[in-house]
Amino acid sequence: MMHPSDSSTKLPVLGVPVDAVTFAQAQSRVMAWGHAHDSRYVVLANVHVVVTASREADFGATVAAADLATPDGAPVAWMLGKLRGVAQERVCGPDLTWALLGRCEAEQLSVYFFGSSREILGLLAERIAKTFPELEVAGYESPSYKPITAQEDAESVARINSSGAGLVFVGLGCPKQEHWMQAHRGRVNATMLGVGAAFDFHAGAVSRAPTWMREHGLEWLHRLASEPRRLWKRYLVTNTLFVWGAVWQLLMQRSIGKSDTNASA
Repeated sequence: MMHPSDSSTKLPVLGVPVDAVTFAQAQSRVMAWGHAHDSRYVVLANVHVVVTASREADFGATVAAADLATPDGAPVAWMLGKLRGVAQERVCGPDLTWALLGRCEAEQLSVYFFGSSREILGLLAERIAKTFPELEVAGYESPSYKPITAQEDAESVARINSSGAGLVFVGLGCPKQEHWMQAHRGRVNATMLGVGAAFDFHAGAVSRAPTWMREHGLEWLHRLASEPRRLWKRYLVTNTLFVWGAVWQLLMQRSIGKSDTNASA
């Protein structure tokens, strides 16, 4: 089922299609899909997602097939803005999650949380109950970290669908959550969002960067300082690859633009 909000400009960031949407547009589109119980999935495209998708064909196909891929990371939003020639707003996963929960409470759309650990989900449930007391949470589910059988997977799908949830927040980590969403599009009767660390942030298990750091694109530095052993490769290596890829793409775009100008002269 198509909605008027479905159309948007998709531009390739390092060859990975990302939607040029505002924060408000992303909310409206997801809410419309959720109310219609459309089986769709949303990728929050930060630097790690974009670089991985640009280097791994299988994951790249999964991201390209998403119904919506928002510019999550500040560098991704900056690059999208450079390609468009206008400023691009960042659509950050944790912020989008919290805003959608507020909308769902007001519009009586039930939600489901799939992913993370039971401990994190317990903390998350406590905070959500305090912040959004009228929100209908259809379920919290922490799937096994081990490979599951087809029957176990079918049982999870049945639980989600029978819950009546319109939105499913998926916190399995990249790239597992994106592959899971693609595999379940058409099976889960709801719109799925791969929100990654949003569960940990909102549960209070991991601290978010101060607002000034987030506004200046330095959230990655705060996370790196908080968890250096786990995240050093992800941020230092992928950020470097992103910078090189972005510079190359912009140089190629400029070169093509000059060629076109000379050809028309």
